[in-house]
Amino acid sequence: MKSIRTKLKLNNKQKTLLAQHAGYSRWVYNWGLSLWNAAYKDGYKPNARKLRVVFTNHTKPLYPWMKNLSSKVYQYAFINLGEAFKRFFQGLGKYPRFKKKGKHDSFTIDNCGKPIELNGWNHKLPFIGMVKTYEPIEATTQKITISRQAGSWYLSCSYEFHAITTPKTTDVIGVDLGVKTLATLSDGKVFESVKSYRRFEAKLSRLQYLNRHKKVGSANGRAAQLKIARLHRRVANIRKDALHKLTTYLAKNHSVVVIEDLNVSGMLANHKLAKSIADQGFYEFRRQLEYKCQWYGSELVVDRFFPSSKTCSNCDHIQDMPLNLRTYDCQSCGLSIDRDLNASINLRKRVRNSEVSSECKTHSRDAVGLTVDACGRSAADSSGGSRK
Repeated sequence: MKSIRTKLKLNNKQKTLLAQHAGYSRWVYNWGLSLWNAAYKDGYKPNARKLRVVFTNHTKPLYPWMKNLSSKVYQYAFINLGEAFKRFFQGLGKYPRFKKKGKHDSFTIDNCGKPIELNGWNHKLPFIGMVKTYEPIEATTQKITISRQAGSWYLSCSYEFHAITTPKTTDVIGVDLGVKTLATLSDGKVFESVKSYRRFEAKLSRLQYLNRHKKVGSANGRAAQLKIARLHRRVANIRKDALHKLTTYLAKNHSVVVIEDLNVSGMLANHKLAKSIADQGFYEFRRQLEYKCQWYGSELVVDRFFPSSKTCSNCDHIQDMPLNLRTYDCQSCGLSIDRDLNASINLRKRVRNSEVSSECKTHSRDAVGLTVDACGRSAADSSGGSRK
């Protein structure tokens, strides 16, 4: 399955219709959560299916405005509520909370079991009608989710696709992630850090300062908050764009990609580097690289405890390397090399050394087998016969 998310190009009437559907979904979700809590306190065992039956037969007829909106919205609202409680009971999430207007507004619809065709720039959605996108889409899906972020509406869906193995230019590549540069490859190529948050930190601080003087709930307050949200979205988009370009390049052109399993949570505990580390997006880098290696027929190797930054790539000498030292000067062989390049070369060598050792073991087993086949007896038998 492959997922896409794209921005919609809407007029005011379409934006109002989507906002009504998102409000419908939020209203039903909060109603179901409230009834679930009340039933549980009274000793019952509620579930999403029972709540939906009660809503359809008793509550929905009391609100005529619901007839003007898609009935699929409230059905998926109950499905999402059931999934939220399922994750809570499995220990994967917190207890479901009530939704608030303006935060994570979204809704899901389908075409009554029929596939939804998304072709080109204009798309016909069930009940919503024709909508336009800023980029062409070619997908066939069963359901779509429409969400709002920073005042803009987005369409997201998942569809089946066939993975294609791309031709590779390099067998093994080592990748070292850093704070100064985003990534340094073992072949010497360097991907510079975009530092999107650092670029807009002053502007973001200024907008937040102006927002503190606005009255809560006023039109000016909502406009100021919208400006802050749009700037945060721009910062995130710049970071994601750099990570997508890097991970796509690695997965498409290299057969084996070797990276370090960084302890991001532990690294963020360092308050002097936490802002720079969070601005790089290390966790998102690994997440993207994992599924893209499956798409393009590559292999991802993750090594966590190998001291790649402390080891000399020439003589395997190990020495301490504080973060303020950007050049690795080996005390044994005298090698002087950039510390990030040295680490990436070590990661590549580690995989190649493991491949060589595995091949040697295979050849040794094959050699023993050939000896047994040719002589008809093992080495121990032949030595015993000569002693006799």
